[in-house]
Amino acid sequence: MNTPNNPEQTVAEVSAMSGSLVGVRLGKYEVVDEIGRGSMGTVYLGQDHFAGRNVAIKVAHPEVLQDPVRGSTYRKLFFNEAKIAGLLKHPNIIAVYDACVDDGGGYLVMEHVPGGRTLKDHCTPDKLLSVDEVVGITFKCAKALDYAHRKGVVHRDIKPGNILRTAEGEVKLSDFGIAMITQLDATETQLDGAVGSPLYMSPEQIREEQVTQQSDLFSLGVVMYELLTGRHPFSADSFASLVHRIIGDSPTPVTELRADVPAGVENIIGRALEKKPSERYRSGVELAGDLSLVFDYVELFQDGRAGTEKFDCVRELSFFRDFTDPEIWEVINASRWQDFSPQERIIEEGDMDDAFFVVISGEVAVRKGEKQVNLLGEGDCFGEMGFIARQQRTASIVANTAVTAMKVRASLMERASKDCQLRFHKAFLNTLITRLSQTTEKVGD
Repeated sequence: MNTPNNPEQTVAEVSAMSGSLVGVRLGKYEVVDEIGRGSMGTVYLGQDHFAGRNVAIKVAHPEVLQDPVRGSTYRKLFFNEAKIAGLLKHPNIIAVYDACVDDGGGYLVMEHVPGGRTLKDHCTPDKLLSVDEVVGITFKCAKALDYAHRKGVVHRDIKPGNILRTAEGEVKLSDFGIAMITQLDATETQLDGAVGSPLYMSPEQIREEQVTQQSDLFSLGVVMYELLTGRHPFSADSFASLVHRIIGDSPTPVTELRADVPAGVENIIGRALEKKPSERYRSGVELAGDLSLVFDYVELFQDGRAGTEKFDCVRELSFFRDFTDPEIWEVINASRWQDFSPQERIIEEGDMDDAFFVVISGEVAVRKGEKQVNLLGEGDCFGEMGFIARQQRTASIVANTAVTAMKVRASLMERASKDCQLRFHKAFLNTLITRLSQTTEKVGD
């Protein structure tokens, strides 16, 4: 066995070796430990003493690259991943630092992710993550895919096993071996046909039709569904049945399988899993944008108030007097509750924002410059003109006492039912009439 002090090994010499490579030097990299072993190769922990960092080294099994049938294909995978490494530099994509591949063997030197485990661990009913964790993971994946797509790279194999998650919650996309580079001069190292993992293929991949960035978003939708439910959306007993379901069937709604999934997430998954690419999200950033709205919903569970407690509070407010119970729940699910200390500024005159507030408890002052022009209390709303007209704030709002307020964004309310939206506009109109009447009385006095 070689030691770290022995000369560097060539690819051919490595290929002739059997057993573990721990202690061997591959180029400038010292192999320290074995991390994992698969059908195509073994991944080792290595040290790059020049850069002062640990790395992961994926070493191809020699018999795989030299196989008369599969060897050419697997060499393409290594070359392809190495080529793409030069294109992608993103915090949520595993970086590939170096590669060495020839007819005798090959290895890839990649970013080492300490404690990284694939999402496969969280795709069973007994190990599901929370809704907000799944939303956060999908958000980061969507942003990473958007970056790759803008660089001309389509992954083509998005699945739980190709997404790493660290103990700190960081997310990394990996394994771009079968990715497609859309630049015309990069086709020599790429694989054609129905490549990928059948369980996560889009309908167009199954049919061996043109694959685009929206194919990756379909696959990400499948992953999100699995992470939330522990079930595959198109599970089947045979490959033929799987193909039929991916192409023609709609999955069971996520909300029927998991009660704490909000309707907004259900809608996002439904759009990601549309059969026609033209009906899916156009880009990863568009998907990420919708997911970012869901974060407002998720934050509901972080302020220490139970949903029933919020419902009881809202039900008693005059602003919501004409709302039905289901409509009140829609509002609660589209809002964020915030606490403010006395003299804390809630809205700043001149700011641009599409949110409005309803006072749950406490008292706020409406100020124009340094002049107080009104006082608002429990059940009153403010900021409605920014919500309706997307205009600059015409006054500042400052908490007179300790205040709890419900903040509702227009972008979230646009997803509410039409009846709920009409009820809001009626409540706003009543508020404006009341304030106009009060102003008229003051002028008359």
